[in-house]
Amino acid sequence: MRRRRFLIGSAGSGLAAGLWPARAISDDARPTVTTPDGQLRGATEGGIHIFKGVPFAAPPIGQNRLRPPRASESWDGTRDATAFGPKPPQPPYPPMVAALLPPEVPGPGDNCLTLNIWSPALGEAGLPVMVWIPGGMYEYHATGASPWYDGTSFARDGVVFVSINYRVGAEGFLFLNDGISNLGLLDQIAALEWVQQNIAAFGGDPGNVTIFGESAGGLSVGTLLSMPRAKGLFRRAIIESGGGHHVSTPGTAERIGRRLAELLGTDASREAIAAVPIERMLKAQEALRGELLSNPDPEFWGEIMLDGLPWEPVIDGDLIPVRPIDAISAGIGAYVDILSGSNTEEWRLFLVPGGAIDATGEEALAGTIMATGLPVAAALAAYRERYPGASTGDLFAAVMTDWYWRIPALRLAEAHSTHGKARTFMYEFAWRSPQFDGRLGAGHAIEIPFVFNTLGAQTEQLLGAGPPQQLADEMHKAWTRFAATGDAGWPEFDTARRATMHFDVPSTVVEDPMAAEGHLWEGVR
Repeated sequence: MRRRRFLIGSAGSGLAAGLWPARAISDDARPTVTTPDGQLRGATEGGIHIFKGVPFAAPPIGQNRLRPPRASESWDGTRDATAFGPKPPQPPYPPMVAALLPPEVPGPGDNCLTLNIWSPALGEAGLPVMVWIPGGMYEYHATGASPWYDGTSFARDGVVFVSINYRVGAEGFLFLNDGISNLGLLDQIAALEWVQQNIAAFGGDPGNVTIFGESAGGLSVGTLLSMPRAKGLFRRAIIESGGGHHVSTPGTAERIGRRLAELLGTDASREAIAAVPIERMLKAQEALRGELLSNPDPEFWGEIMLDGLPWEPVIDGDLIPVRPIDAISAGIGAYVDILSGSNTEEWRLFLVPGGAIDATGEEALAGTIMATGLPVAAALAAYRERYPGASTGDLFAAVMTDWYWRIPALRLAEAHSTHGKARTFMYEFAWRSPQFDGRLGAGHAIEIPFVFNTLGAQTEQLLGAGPPQQLADEMHKAWTRFAATGDAGWPEFDTARRATMHFDVPSTVVEDPMAAEGHLWEGVR
């Protein structure tokens, strides 16, 4: 097998050196595209050409395990590209989450660094490209193999849609202060470099790439926006329930890495941990999360105590020199158009299905407010005035929603818009799901099937039987319009007017909808 050249972090400039470009061979029911690695044969459904399980890096096993992504091996003959590749190694989803998500096929496996493409036209069509980065708390999911992420609607609307996988958990974010870090983000960069080199043969314009994601995917987008290593790999960015705040300090991340080694009974070295079977590693990760939930000692967990992401990216001084929001405030990413937003009641997804919202007491609410840095008495008064008649659990959900997602989305839009070198748009998703007797509300992740226009694709558990197609049409149109033109379809955000699209039935533009919350969190978040 020959190997192609692979330069992580070259922003596409060195990746294609000495390589021939990808090109389309045929455009029939079994379309074939030739890439530098070999031929790919996909499928055509309803006029849309689909290629699944396309490797963008070598399987991260053996000598590649716990290392930066390396070149994928080329192949002889024609490779079948009609089935999703496996998702990255990961523990089972928490039961409450698993009950709300559609099943993914296949499960975890070795050859997990793959991507999937939906395109309306092969060859030099020069269409806008959208690259989806899935979420999962940097510990789960991280796969494009979900019916919610079907790219057909994007392709029918003239977009080449790409979904990617990336490593999560310790496999993707183990930090030992040994010069190797943030492997999951390097996987994402490797996928974006693959897009730069190859997407033209699939009908896409490598100069008009929009990255977008939700939750850990949205956090990834906000982080990539701030990373010098990712400069030039995309023109636009959509941050759904993300922002630029959630990263670890090196001290916290190294304590977690060393604790993992203790649980594994091995030396805290990359070589020793990489020699541990993956299943044992995943059991240790589960034990580590159990410790976080049962004993959230702030001296050990630091910033992880509140955000609950033991495997989030780390400020390593190289790939991530500073907090992403601070880099964006300083002008990094200023030339990238952005669309930033969140859902109105994000945290209810984590409290309502299991009934925790009714078991939350005043002590937990006050302790959480204190942990965020807000003055407890003033914050309680402000939230009770903002939500009259709300229960303690409702207030807890509102505080965590603002701390985790709404305020970071606002701060990112504020920071980006002040530079005035690219467009900034903001949205808020406010449609309330009828599930759990209407108490789920506009919770976390509920907007995804609307964005993808995949209502009914195993979405009933989350959205109920009759979610509004009108809202899906509006959101999907806004996302594709933004990717194609840089214009979301409503007034740009600035710190004077603060125009925000309030997605609901009906949808409307609202000026400064978070005035009260933004003022309360000023200087804190």
